[in-house]
Amino acid sequence: MTDTRIEAKLTEGNPGRTEKALSKLVRWTKRCSACDVAIIVLIAALVVIALFTFKDYAISNDEGVQHHYGELIIAYYTSGFRDESVFSFQNLYLYGGLFDIIAVSLSHLIPINPYDLRHILCALIGISGIGAAAATARLIAGPRAGLIAAIALSVCGAWYGTMFNHTKDVPFAAGMLGATLFLIRIARALPRPRSSDIAAFGLLTGAAVGMRVLGLLLLIYIGFAIALYLPRPWLGYGRARWRFVIESSLRLMPALLLAYIIMIVAWPWAALAPLNPIRGLLAFSEFHYAIRTILDGKVYEMAHVPRFYVPIYILIRVPLLTLVGAALGVVAALLPRSTTGLTQEKQRDLTLVALTVMFPLACQVIWDGPAFTGFRHFLFVIPPLAVLAGVGLDAVVAALTTRDRRAAFAGLAAITACFLWNTATLVRLHPYEYLFYNPLVGGLQGASRRYVLDYWFDSMPEAIHELEAYVRHVDPVYPSGGDRLVR
Repeated sequence: MTDTRIEAKLTEGNPGRTEKALSKLVRWTKRCSACDVAIIVLIAALVVIALFTFKDYAISNDEGVQHHYGELIIAYYTSGFRDESVFSFQNLYLYGGLFDIIAVSLSHLIPINPYDLRHILCALIGISGIGAAAATARLIAGPRAGLIAAIALSVCGAWYGTMFNHTKDVPFAAGMLGATLFLIRIARALPRPRSSDIAAFGLLTGAAVGMRVLGLLLLIYIGFAIALYLPRPWLGYGRARWRFVIESSLRLMPALLLAYIIMIVAWPWAALAPLNPIRGLLAFSEFHYAIRTILDGKVYEMAHVPRFYVPIYILIRVPLLTLVGAALGVVAALLPRSTTGLTQEKQRDLTLVALTVMFPLACQVIWDGPAFTGFRHFLFVIPPLAVLAGVGLDAVVAALTTRDRRAAFAGLAAITACFLWNTATLVRLHPYEYLFYNPLVGGLQGASRRYVLDYWFDSMPEAIHELEAYVRHVDPVYPSGGDRLVR
């Protein structure tokens, strides 16, 4: 009754669209649980922390060339396509430059250091990826799963520690998960999905491909989605299944068209020839630079790393609780519905998310692709891994609740304790959170000299400051208040 009165007062004198919007807000508030509120608080806290700490993170090796690449793309357009230097600048023409275009454009409008701006923008996108993980897990298994997924991704050093200066990998990963979220929404409504979901999927797919050609994986994920959500049972419905596939594919064509437009705007080289995106994908699979990496104390050329190089790095750099939860999530997708309590629809959702993790890793292992800097180029599998963990751990808590409420509280306490331990570790590592290694290798100390550490040289500014202090201490000629050695 009270809600009705409030809604009536708010909409008084504002009929039509305002009334509908406020009515939706009231209904959403009624559905909002404590876990939903906790997710909102977490996201807000992360934004505040990012805005207070972004200056602690160094400029990465790639940021200078990436920023210049964005300038060259803009110059290409503003010159009326006459300035073609963008196509000969190192190998960056093989990448989309969406993030760099936005960062360069904003740098002309916002009067702050352009690299500070890049770090703020990248961090906000990384936080949006955490929000997408929460939304995806919530869609599948409810608010508690969403909260667990959000926390799991937030306390993952490989994600939080890269949010500020991995300006190619983090935005791409966030775009991939956002597109996956809307693909699940689309798949549930096939063969007649909502236009808003199609538009959002097209926008995020274009954004992903507009940064890295691996965004083309989303085309394969569309095929997975259509196959997973085919009407059951299969036997005796041959024509109906083909009609479902064809109609579903046609319904998604506007999304692909929108994605293509965004891609060619952000990636000029892709617009020069229709097959250039495929050529770019093949070029990346054959990269052979004189770059060395390390695994378990052994040094390898990037072209000759062991097949399981990337999966091994994921196993030792992602928190153990997240790995266990993700494994439980995969199991929940495979077990009978009577055991997990998940509906057929939710099991399909979970299977699709699992495929977004396992398919690219399987391709890397099977084709023995080049790799270096740990799993940086596969960072995009970490957010869906967090989604699987959220659903898997939520399923454990739900199972314990049905048996003994005290056991459920104990399970939640154990999950909370693990997350707090991960958080404390990241606080100690700040601002080098991306150096996190889990106990499988003895943490950071055990990983030292055996695995990849500070590949972006984030510690360089601190090292330079310490060098300056040392020179001032040992060289009395150098004045304590003099100019800095390095500018």
